[in-house]
Amino acid sequence: MSTKKATRGAGRTRNWTAVVYPESAPDGWIDLIQREHIEWILSPLHDKDISGDGQPKKPHYHIAILFSSVKTYEQAKAFTDMLNCPRPERVHSIKSLVRYMAHLDDPDKAQYDPAEIKGYGGVDIAEMLRPSSSERYTLLKEMLDYIEQENITEFIDIVMYASKNREDDWFPLLADNSAYFIGQVIKSKRHAGTIRVDKRTGEVMR
Repeated sequence: MSTKKATRGAGRTRNWTAVVYPESAPDGWIDLIQREHIEWILSPLHDKDISGDGQPKKPHYHIAILFSSVKTYEQAKAFTDMLNCPRPERVHSIKSLVRYMAHLDDPDKAQYDPAEIKGYGGVDIAEMLRPSSSERYTLLKEMLDYIEQENITEFIDIVMYASKNREDDWFPLLADNSAYFIGQVIKSKRHAGTIRVDKRTGEVMR
């Protein structure tokens, strides 16, 4: 394979990200992007971030641009230049970037509400934030602990609690694919009495 063929397309990708500073962005910058009729994602305003030397960072937004075809760095930069952004960067995992927009995997950083992440042009943020299998099992264990601690005997009680207090994690699981499992646990608990599990041995005790 020739060097020319090997490097063809290098640095080209569909998805790019950039940082937008409200103080330097043009008026109506969101409308400027919207006029392009593309898929893109907007983070919450990051106004609580701290730099490595302990100083507050300038408030900023993270954006992800999901072009319909691959773009070179120069093409992506031409797009972000209209927003007065620093240089754009390639996105290797759009799901990881969306999670970063709320610092979901960085507990030592300022936390932002994932419900404030906005998708435009048909982007499904809920799908991108859907928990992995291991995360799903962790959330289900949290629900089981809640059922035991609060002596939940009706499915409606945990659904209403989740809809008001855990709308970003428990509620989507209950609404999408875990309702049967949790419902059966509550039904079994209601018929069998209080079930307790020895956390050291795993023994089920009534």
